[in-house]
Amino acid sequence: MIRRLRSASGPYLAVLPGGLWLAIFFVLPLFVMVSLSVQTGNLITGFQQTFHFANYSNMLSQYHEQLLRSLWYGVIATVLCVLLAYPMAYWIAFFGGRNKSTYLFLVLLPFFVTFVLRTVAWQFLLGDQGLVLDWLKRAGIVSQDFHVLATATAVIAGLVYNYLPFMLLPIYVALERIDPSLLEAAGDLYATRRQTFLRIVFPLTIPGIFAGVLLTFVPVVSDYVNASILGGTGQTMIGNIIQTLYLTNSDYPNASALSIVLMGILMIGIFVYARALGTRDLLDAAAG
Repeated sequence: MIRRLRSASGPYLAVLPGGLWLAIFFVLPLFVMVSLSVQTGNLITGFQQTFHFANYSNMLSQYHEQLLRSLWYGVIATVLCVLLAYPMAYWIAFFGGRNKSTYLFLVLLPFFVTFVLRTVAWQFLLGDQGLVLDWLKRAGIVSQDFHVLATATAVIAGLVYNYLPFMLLPIYVALERIDPSLLEAAGDLYATRRQTFLRIVFPLTIPGIFAGVLLTFVPVVSDYVNASILGGTGQTMIGNIIQTLYLTNSDYPNASALSIVLMGILMIGIFVYARALGTRDLLDAAAG
C-alpha cells in the first residue's frame, strides 16, 4: 500500500516545486493585478475595491493609438526576425559543420551585455553624428538633415536586433532535428533543392517558426526600452504607457487594467495564430 502511494505521488511531488514557483510568482501577482484593475483611489488616500470596470474601457479608448502601434511594430519586427533568422539558422544547421557551436555562441554573444546597453549602442550607431550616418553624410549619400533616431525605423531596428536570437534558436533546433536520410531520399527521387526545401525542410520547421514567433512577438509588443531610447514622443508604445502609469504616476488601477487588456489581446492573438497553423499538426510534427 505504501509503495503504491509512493509511486502514485511521485510525479506530483516532482512537479510540486515548479507548481509552487508558478503559483507564487505568476498566479498570485496576476490575481493581485486583476484585483487592482477594478479599484479606485490614489496613492495618498489609498485604493479601494469598487469593481470599477470602466477602467478597462477608459484605458482602451485613451491609449488605443499606442496599443495599435505596439501591435503593428510587433508584427513588422517578428516578420523581419523570421526573414533574417531562418537563413542564418539554415546555414548553421546544414553548413556549419564542426563550428556550429561557435556560430551559435556568436549569435548569443550580445546577450552577455545588458539589454539597455545593447539598445544604447544602437543610439550611437544611428545618431546624426554616429558611425553610420556621419560617414553617409560625408560621402554625400544622404542629405545633412537626414536622421533615423526618433523614427519608427529606429525602434523596429532595435527590436529586431534585440529579439533576433529568440527566433533563430527555435528554428535552428527544428532544422537540426531533420533526419538527413529524408534529404537523401528526396535527392534519390530527383527532387530539386527547391522542391526538397518546400516539401520537406520547411514543413518540418514550422513548429520551430511557431515557437519563435511566440517567443518574439509577445515581448516585442510589450517592450518599452527601445521606444524610450531609440524612439521619440511619436513612437511611444504601450509598454511606455504602462511603465509611466506604474512608476511615475502611481496609478496602479489604470496601469493594471491596461496590462490586463494587453495580455488579453496577446492571448487572443496567440490562440488565433495557433488555430490557423493547426496546433495538433504542430505537436505531431514536433513529436516526430
